Amino acid sequence: MDSRHEAVTRQFGRVLTAMVTPFTDDGALDVEGAARLANYLIDAGSDGLVVNGTTGEAPTTTDSEKLELLRTVVNAVGSRARVIAGVGTNDTAHTVQLARSAQAAGAHGLLVVTPYYNKPPQSGLIRHFTAAADATELPVMLYDIPGRSGVAIETDTLVRLAEHRQIVAVKDAKGDLGATSWVMARSDLAYYSGEDMLNLPLLSIGAVGFVSVVAHVAAARLRELLDAYQAGEVVRAAALHRSLLPAYTGIFRTQGVISVKAALASADLPAGPVRSPLTDATAHQREVLAADLAAADISMITAQS
Repeated sequence: MDSRHEAVTRQFGRVLTAMVTPFTDDGALDVEGAARLANYLIDAGSDGLVVNGTTGEAPTTTDSEKLELLRTVVNAVGSRARVIAGVGTNDTAHTVQLARSAQAAGAHGLLVVTPYYNKPPQSGLIRHFTAAADATELPVMLYDIPGRSGVAIETDTLVRLAEHRQIVAVKDAKGDLGATSWVMARSDLAYYSGEDMLNLPLLSIGAVGFVSVVAHVAAARLRELLDAYQAGEVVRAAALHRSLLPAYTGIFRTQGVISVKAALASADLPAGPVRSPLTDATAHQREVLAADLAAADISMITAQS
């Protein structure tokens, strides 16, 4: 890992959990639960937490809830981990506002997703991401996920954005290892896997870490995989990757937050219900998830939960 990438991992961490937002039974933000869950995830092996992202149900939380959650997690973890705030929306002015609020609340970095639904051209993406990066002094991780946003951040666009001093990393959920390889070859952007099934393949072309949903239940194993690969123990890393395949599959049989909240609730950890239009896991989905996690030697959830 080169010196710039080492600096980025100090800013963001290496194994980041894309943290769920705990709610109470009546659907309100569970502040005490968020603090407890944040500490649990760090104790379990995460050195970074992403709050107010996709898995945090950001599309259905208010700005005030986002800010309260962020402050809660920052205060709970202290210096033990990095806290990255998801601030991306499909409205540039709103994204800038959220970025400034996140900096004031103590976030260590920003995650900015590609604007979704309105399908801007690449010139619009450059303007949007640049405005978000200009809004604060925090390091920015772009989130490239065309399956959700409807628009990919093209290679030339990423290379141009890499010239901005605050834009230092990418959460890659594009699923195009060729395109990602070209960006790595033409820029200093630090890449994080944003798709758990591709954690090891992305390491093999130069990724520095993970922003993971599965880390809710397997952070220590993911750290072991990362450490093994970076130590040159490729065969061991591959074995760990294969051992986690059932968990990767199981968590994403339905929307990831649905599965993760079911797993956390079964272990008496803060989770609560999901917000509409998502729906909570059915008894059958919990049963299948239990089998999937057991196949990965993860006993957090039981079929009786």
